[in-house]
Amino acid sequence: MSKHAADRSQSVPSAAHRHGWWRDAVIYQVYPRSFADSNADGMGDLEGIRYRLTHLRDLGVDAVWLSPFYASPQADAGYDVADYRAVDPMFGSLRDAEALVRRAHELGLRVIVDLVPNHSSDKHDWFRRALQEGPGSPMRERYWFRDGRGRHGELPPNDWESVFGGPAWTRVPDGQWYLHLFAAEQPDFNWEHRAVRDEFRTVLRFWLDIGVDGFRVDVAHGLVKAHGLPDVGSTNQVSMLGNKPMPFFDQDGVHEVYRDWRKILDEYAHAPGAGPGAPSGERIMVAEAWTPSVERTALYVRPDEMHQAFNFQYLTTYWDAAELREIIDLSLDSMRPVGATTTWVLSNHDVTRHTTRYANPPGLGVQLRSEGDVELGLRRARAATVLMLALPGSAYLYQGEELGLPDVVDLPDEVRQDPSFFRATGQEGFRDGCRVPIPWSVDGPSHGFGAGAGWLPQPADWGKLSVQAQTGDPDSTLELYRTALGLRREHPALGAGDSVQWLESPEGVLAFRRLAAHGGAFACTANTSGTPVRVPAEGKVLLSSDGGEITVTDGYAELPGDTTVWWTEV
Repeated sequence: MSKHAADRSQSVPSAAHRHGWWRDAVIYQVYPRSFADSNADGMGDLEGIRYRLTHLRDLGVDAVWLSPFYASPQADAGYDVADYRAVDPMFGSLRDAEALVRRAHELGLRVIVDLVPNHSSDKHDWFRRALQEGPGSPMRERYWFRDGRGRHGELPPNDWESVFGGPAWTRVPDGQWYLHLFAAEQPDFNWEHRAVRDEFRTVLRFWLDIGVDGFRVDVAHGLVKAHGLPDVGSTNQVSMLGNKPMPFFDQDGVHEVYRDWRKILDEYAHAPGAGPGAPSGERIMVAEAWTPSVERTALYVRPDEMHQAFNFQYLTTYWDAAELREIIDLSLDSMRPVGATTTWVLSNHDVTRHTTRYANPPGLGVQLRSEGDVELGLRRARAATVLMLALPGSAYLYQGEELGLPDVVDLPDEVRQDPSFFRATGQEGFRDGCRVPIPWSVDGPSHGFGAGAGWLPQPADWGKLSVQAQTGDPDSTLELYRTALGLRREHPALGAGDSVQWLESPEGVLAFRRLAAHGGAFACTANTSGTPVRVPAEGKVLLSSDGGEITVTDGYAELPGDTTVWWTEV
């Protein structure tokens, strides 16, 4: 265990008990089915997460974000919710969820849960009743049921296409059609209906009363539909994951919903948390909003709406100095007028891990099926993470990235479960590769994930990437993350902020300085080229992403290719 991890185990995070904690928080995404399996059924669960929370404390993060664990038929890995107030038995029970929140709070970690308000499962009680009660019934008004076009209603009501490919409408036996912007098993709610809005107000309060510290709002850009459900005039719509949202998303009406929700969260700002040592302060909302621009994203984080929004424009930017500087400036400039913190993210459960993206040439998108140059990918990924953690604002990590895990690109087709994989068009359908259970130990049938095999097969050599194998190895990716997060917490010029001071640098290199409010300076230099570059030494070396020694001579240093260095004033 690194010095910073050891220190961390004796104290609570600095973000746990202060106002505006999210502004510089490092938030770790847990994909429950792939994190830790406590009962040997091959599926991760809440008890497994609770048992492994000390890993997150020792890593140095401030909060954990849990992907859906609600009651669900699992048509889309839990993003098809049948009951928003129940835990799916595959993950445990409501009592397990409460115990997890309490334990996280004891360790000084906040808990953010996923909320899926755009659509429900087709097994949700409302939708079942809507099918049973037929056309014109009150329950059908809570979804988007419409008569079809054509002489006999045999054509969909409009030309919208599902994000997962194919028509966004499915016909039911009585002849009507219902809207689903994702899988057919995920019918969209009608957010113009009062009952839908009332229902989610109570869902928010239910989980806030349990003690959660916030919500990541799934498809935050999709709740309100274009008025009249008009044709979009295109049969070649593109996926959100291609950074080009479909034209019927991001309607201005969604902001009324979030202003309403913000009032509820603000009521809990001074309410006690769950369990001993529970953190105080604001409960937050985080938007998953795929928008056409950072400027549109900023609308979701105005002072009376959400607190954060994922910066997908940054995620989709390649490892290139000029491109990165442009999106960093644009991100900071867009958030500054609304007083919001900028967020930074490199990987999540919907995209190819950045270790693998950076192992491949640019321009291939965010879902790949090629492992590329594995060694180069890891080197770039380490450098990209150290750069990201130096930027002002909040950072998101995806489980396993601290181990340098690559995507598993060669999963057999017969084990894949991503619903978009089974459709002819839409998303590429290879999200399973970033969802393979993570390795905890060198040996065992699933490298410590559970007592048996996991729900997706791990590569045979993943033991060398496990937490056990990397702990204590100063050259490992895990210890790099622990050290970087510890330094980020300690250095007064890191964390929250809204600007950087760019420094002169050679082509292919990014360099900037950050100043602490009460004195102290920090600088970061990132060489995105593949060759060594002579750069000004901006102080004493604090951290290097490649783990090697950086020699300074006459005020200059030779920075290896695909390497990021942190400097502190002497």
